[in-house]
Amino acid sequence: MERTVFRITGAERIGFLQNLVTNDLKGLERGLVWAALLTPQGKYLADFFLVPEEEALLLDVATPLAADLAKRLKMYRLRADVAVEETDLRVSRGTGPAPEGALPDPRHPAMGWRAYNGAPGDDTDWDALRVAHAVPETGVELVPGESYPLEVGFERLHGVDFRKGCYVGQEVTARMKHKTELKKGLVRVQIEGAAPVGTEIRAGEKVAGVLYTQAGGEALAWLRFDRASGPMQAGDATLTWDGSAP
Repeated sequence: MERTVFRITGAERIGFLQNLVTNDLKGLERGLVWAALLTPQGKYLADFFLVPEEEALLLDVATPLAADLAKRLKMYRLRADVAVEETDLRVSRGTGPAPEGALPDPRHPAMGWRAYNGAPGDDTDWDALRVAHAVPETGVELVPGESYPLEVGFERLHGVDFRKGCYVGQEVTARMKHKTELKKGLVRVQIEGAAPVGTEIRAGEKVAGVLYTQAGGEALAWLRFDRASGPMQAGDATLTWDGSAP
């Protein structure tokens, strides 16, 4: 998926974003930070990588979400000393030797590196890699206005911080973490056959979830855990889940 890179400048840029996004921007001292902007009800709107620059930050987001995200950031800005401008930088990524200036993907070591300096990427099979490590993709497993970050792996993939203080949607996210046991979420399943992304998964007569990315006899699926027992059907595909976490 194409990516858009914004440059965020201004003396208040760090505090401004710290009050909005799911992750702690102190992580920028170590490299990339993966984070999301949520609705006040705690639902996913957009995920992105924040990239440290001298006197600025880069924000790397999927292009289909870029215009709405920029609009929301400018709405939240009010009178803060912050500016958000689109750049012509292009994102490259790979899993081989990292070129100069590349930074590790913070979600999982297997996800390799990302670069913003024109370095060429490689031909990694990203879908297979994402399935193997249960890493959701913007616009596929991550659905704006529907997904809850903890149900799609944000804690496991270092995309949310529970000690940083308030941000938009923080109350709901914290309640899901501390007061409830997750009863549904994104997991890796075994699959025989294939079906389109978004196909409904059924366990007998009951809807058990939704099928997403498929690769190498495995797939990512959002499941209701209480219904995901025994063989399940998604169109012409048969699914099984061993009950383990991703």
